[in-house]
Amino acid sequence: MSGPIDPRPAVIAKRLSGVRRVLAVTGWKGGIGKSLVSSTLALLLARRGLQSGLFDLDFSGACDHLILGAGAAFPAEEKGIVPPLVAGVRLMSAAFFSKGRAVPLRGAEASSAMLELLAITQWGELDCLVLDMPPGIGDAGLDVVRWIPRAELLVVTTPSLLARESAKRALELFGRLGVQTAGVVENLRRGEPLPAFEGAELLGALDFDSGLEGALGDPERLLNTDFARSLDVIAGKLL
Repeated sequence: MSGPIDPRPAVIAKRLSGVRRVLAVTGWKGGIGKSLVSSTLALLLARRGLQSGLFDLDFSGACDHLILGAGAAFPAEEKGIVPPLVAGVRLMSAAFFSKGRAVPLRGAEASSAMLELLAITQWGELDCLVLDMPPGIGDAGLDVVRWIPRAELLVVTTPSLLARESAKRALELFGRLGVQTAGVVENLRRGEPLPAFEGAELLGALDFDSGLEGALGDPERLLNTDFARSLDVIAGKLL
């Protein structure tokens, strides 16, 4: 006998009904700048006059709130939870509820927690919601594209052979699953841009920016970095 049907996946579709586009920023390796690309992209979209949202789904290492300098911002409660507006971006993160501590979730626990947060978050009307995806190819990442089938992958990689091979294998997997890919971004470029992956457009390359670290937590300063200026060109290609 099957168990009760979980209503939350159907609720997620309702919560996202006012969101025109969903971009899932992923890369499947740590240390490639996925969260920086996600956060800065959301800021750039807002600066272009779009209604922009950012959802940090990396429960084990949430940091988008730090990049945006969220400070004391906190979600409001209104038939669910309403993400606070931070530097023009609607931001949701597990960090709002973890009090700065790591969240020790395993397997099904992580998927259930992510499902719950997706189901209770009220996004309203957005032009674009940027998802900062969980790392790796595991239950959490696979669940997100199952619960949000219209999400488009924006793949971040670096010139590293390990990062590129991980991205290549994951792209092949998600391609077999029918997940749409918006394109590939090469981060931390130090030379000539590398060739794109088969079947995925290389949208652009982001040079290593030594001044980026000092801009974290200050959205205005972040938007004035070379990193943001290069990413803004890529953002224009996505619109």
